[in-house]
Amino acid sequence: MPNSSSISEFLLLALADTRQLQLLHFWLLLGIYLAVLLGNGLISTAVACDHRLHTPMYFFLLNLALLDLGCISTTLPKVMANALWHTRAISYAGCAAQVFFFVFFLSSEYSLLTIMSYDRYVAICKPLHYGTLLGSRACATMAAAQHNVYICNSRTYSRNRSCCRVCPRSWRGCSTVSRSGSLPLADAEEC
Repeated sequence: MPNSSSISEFLLLALADTRQLQLLHFWLLLGIYLAVLLGNGLISTAVACDHRLHTPMYFFLLNLALLDLGCISTTLPKVMANALWHTRAISYAGCAAQVFFFVFFLSSEYSLLTIMSYDRYVAICKPLHYGTLLGSRACATMAAAQHNVYICNSRTYSRNRSCCRVCPRSWRGCSTVSRSGSLPLADAEEC
């Protein structure tokens, strides 16, 4: 008989031991979650509906709001459910999915913040060239490339290294951004 043991679930540490404090944590986290949903939903709605906000800065702000929604929606609902139902278990697959999506959304947010800082740099230091350097094609290319940068650098979750050849090509498609720009890029040879 072979010795086989597998992990099917993890036990999480509770935020509090008493039921009243767990319910207090649930209501506090629910308030925070609803505030984040409302704030990011209003930002997304305002940028999507008002044609005057269809500029690169607001395009990136819309993407940041959507990434923030994804980031907070990966962990907070499970924490609230555990506090409400007085449970501590999370499945192995659920934990792996939470870690993957949390790292994905968080690293995408950092990449997007880097792109937003480049946008503000161009707007402040080169205002006459802003329209040519950050057109709609450049913005879409940078927003798509942020995901490719993450995929190329995430060797933990994916063993398929063919995506690493996509990153430099996606940057070459945008003539206004060079590889020596402010964004960290993985070289195809390093992957």
